Amino acid sequence: MNRKSSSRVSRRRPLVAALAAIVTFGAFAATASAGDVSTAGLRDGETYDRFIVKYRDGSSARTSSATLQRSLVGAVSRASLGPSNGKAVSAAKLRRLGIGAELVQTSRKLDRVEAESLLRQLATDPEVEFVEVDAKRYARLVPNDTYYNQYQWHFKDPVGGINLPAAWDNATGAGVVVAVLDTGITAHSDMDANILPGYDFISDTFVSRDGDGRDANPRDEGDWNPVAGECYAGSPVQDSSWHGTHVAGTVAEVSNNAKGMAGGAFNAKVVPARVLGRCGGYTSDISDAVIWASGGTVAGVPANANPAEVINLSLGGSGACSAVEQNAFNIAIANGSTVVVAAGNDASNVNGFSPGNCAGVITVGATRITGGIASYSNYGTRIDISAPGGGGSVDGNPGGYVWSAGNAGTTVPTTETYFGMGGTSMAAPHVAAVVALMQSVAETPLTPAQVLAVLKSTARPFPVAPPANRPIGAGIVNAAAAVQAVMGGGEPPTATPLTNNVAIGGNTGAKDAVVQYALVVPAGAKNLSFISFGGSGNADVYVKFGSAATATNYDLRSVRPGNNEVVNIANPQAGTYYVSLVGKTAFSNVSVRGSFTAP
Repeated sequence: MNRKSSSRVSRRRPLVAALAAIVTFGAFAATASAGDVSTAGLRDGETYDRFIVKYRDGSSARTSSATLQRSLVGAVSRASLGPSNGKAVSAAKLRRLGIGAELVQTSRKLDRVEAESLLRQLATDPEVEFVEVDAKRYARLVPNDTYYNQYQWHFKDPVGGINLPAAWDNATGAGVVVAVLDTGITAHSDMDANILPGYDFISDTFVSRDGDGRDANPRDEGDWNPVAGECYAGSPVQDSSWHGTHVAGTVAEVSNNAKGMAGGAFNAKVVPARVLGRCGGYTSDISDAVIWASGGTVAGVPANANPAEVINLSLGGSGACSAVEQNAFNIAIANGSTVVVAAGNDASNVNGFSPGNCAGVITVGATRITGGIASYSNYGTRIDISAPGGGGSVDGNPGGYVWSAGNAGTTVPTTETYFGMGGTSMAAPHVAAVVALMQSVAETPLTPAQVLAVLKSTARPFPVAPPANRPIGAGIVNAAAAVQAVMGGGEPPTATPLTNNVAIGGNTGAKDAVVQYALVVPAGAKNLSFISFGGSGNADVYVKFGSAATATNYDLRSVRPGNNEVVNIANPQAGTYYVSLVGKTAFSNVSVRGSFTAP
């Protein structure tokens, strides 16, 4: 069982994570030049009255309300927007976001053309760094309205499950906090003991349904839609989902209590942050919640007394990762939080869906009870790993769905219950739970990059290989193997990532110097090869799966004279291969390349 005390929650590693986050943000900032306009959140048939404007650091608009208002007035005037009820359209600041950008609202909703015009006029101000619409995100699930059994195949099935029972022998998540950013939470006797104080970040009363703005009550008020088309063109009438309660239950329902169901990390604690309500939720609210959950500061919101080592976002929408989202994730990662997100349920490449396409997050695809890809799951090389999401009616009940806590109300909360859902929303909290298990046995908290490396290197190969054109990560998350890897000494070696078939040159070192790289190989890949070439001196190549390769601890090696070394593996495992360039003598300007035939 877990040997750590609850005091370890405060032992974070922000400085190491911050360095990686700074590098990530630096790469992003280079593309987000002054006046950058993002139209990714705009869609035909929708209307918009909330916009995010990031003024450059040191600009007068950052410190002067009058200057800011003049900037807004000028942009509205130049955008030539039609009147609203005989009055000219106006715009005003609502608040400053945690990333330092301003949330702005217009006096009426704008259609796509008008909204794009306003964005472009806002960006003409030389003090503006970037602008974008405050896009909505939606809970990612495959609708399911049938509840039968309470059988959690997704935890223990030898084919489709994540091998949790074996992990529980060593880890239960004690001392770890997981933030669930979702629709909020309902009271449930099988969960209440593991719920810490949360926060309601929904600032729009239409979305929140609780009659006020942000407050300290993350209760799920229901996300039902009584009118067709009220959210977007063609949006359906639907009952409340209780999505946040279901997701939180997968992470940390109380276990060993002779009732209900188990949670994946049943001794972890959940901090619920309410960001989704009627018709979804806004990027501005979600980004502030991400920062707050990680222990960061958000104006007007009390500090989170329980900063999360893991943040789960089972939500998303179409479009590129926005500047606002990426900035928020960079802050959270720098604060030491591992961010887990659902890939999305559009059966499309995740590159077109956010936040699954954001940098630094762990993006999760969905599998069926067969271990094969779920028909709805987004796919692509950006997906890191997969977990059970359910196959829906094609696999029947209970095997077609992921089972967890919920509520029986069709609109507002009524009585507690359990039911099955399907989607990448259900897959993501399986991974979040496994991360909590890993952190609970780590001697010191793992950085987000280390967490990802362990998850990939210990993933179980897909029992049914995904189609070659629909990759969904390194394999199915393996709870027991991931926990064992951390307990066994655990932290993955520091290694520079290799990209398939892309050489990295300029490697230089003295005799016995070691230069280490890592290549993540997907399930079903063939003909893995590591080579070194060029330069001067003499360096050998050592390769090992899952852990650091050295001159005394390796799986394969090539020790020819000079620098032209080759290691071939016809049928590689799914996971991380480490390759080390070791100086037999001094060496200079040697190149290293790893390559494989993609599945």
